[in-house]
Amino acid sequence: MPFKGKILEIFHTSNYIVKEETENEEVVFLLLLLFLIYLGYDYVNEALFSQEKVEFQNYDQNPKEHLENSGTSENTQEKTITEEQVYQGNLLLINSKYPVRQESVKSDIVNLSKHDELINGYGLLDSNIYMSKEIAQKFSEMVNDAVKGGVSHFIINSGYRDFDEQSVLYQEMGAEYALPAGYSEHNSGLSLDVGSSLTKMERAPEGKWIEENAWKYGFILRYPEDKTELTGIQYELWHIRYVGLPHSAIMKEKNFVLEEYMDYLKEEKTISVSVNGEKYEIFYYPVTKNTTIHVPTNLRYEISGNNIDGVIVTVFPGSTHTNSRR
Repeated sequence: MPFKGKILEIFHTSNYIVKEETENEEVVFLLLLLFLIYLGYDYVNEALFSQEKVEFQNYDQNPKEHLENSGTSENTQEKTITEEQVYQGNLLLINSKYPVRQESVKSDIVNLSKHDELINGYGLLDSNIYMSKEIAQKFSEMVNDAVKGGVSHFIINSGYRDFDEQSVLYQEMGAEYALPAGYSEHNSGLSLDVGSSLTKMERAPEGKWIEENAWKYGFILRYPEDKTELTGIQYELWHIRYVGLPHSAIMKEKNFVLEEYMDYLKEEKTISVSVNGEKYEIFYYPVTKNTTIHVPTNLRYEISGNNIDGVIVTVFPGSTHTNSRR
């Protein structure tokens, strides 16, 4: 058994004494073999499943032509988009130029301290943290995966703030530390400030984990260190924003902040992207008053405004009729 002999030779060179003719030899060999198989499996498993892949394909066709010619969507239907929908959804660009409108605020805002089912894997700074129920569920899913990896001291320091609360904060903190009412992402219900119960996020494992992994769950680091000129906001490692997949994956892959991503979508108009083998299609439509767009009849899709001048249609993998306006 040449392979067995090589294994025994390795043991000898490592100062292990293994006697080939002893009755324990087979036991030692089998244990070592199992150990090597385990190491090999662990290595292969990590190599195959820890490397997220994002692949792009851009099209010259307009969204209607692409949907009609695409093998993923044989049937399309017309849908009327109102101007109000430009200001609703998970992809709204909110900054000093494009403020939050009342119709932009998420409709499922809840007090987290009164919803124990949503506080799973993390703590709250106090009992007055409000958040979108949908986004709290997404955050909980993300944090539970972090806990499995040994990162388990997340807390939410701030979530949704209404306009009155934002005004008070702005008056108390000043322009250096707060934004006027309507100009903070917190006023939309789409963002939250995350902390660690161990130490500051800059030093905490929670901060590093968020920076490296949040995109996998639809969250982005909204104000990265190298994009302050574009965002107009200083680096905030603790401030994350929900945009959903595949958008967070695209932004991570291309190192975009939301300002850049909105420009990219307007320029490309039609994008096909594969994230870990799952294919998504994204379409940008400019909107003036009531605009007719084309959406698939047999695939799940979401429609979000960009808070500027149009809407983005995201078509998801699989076939279901559960469609929504975010």
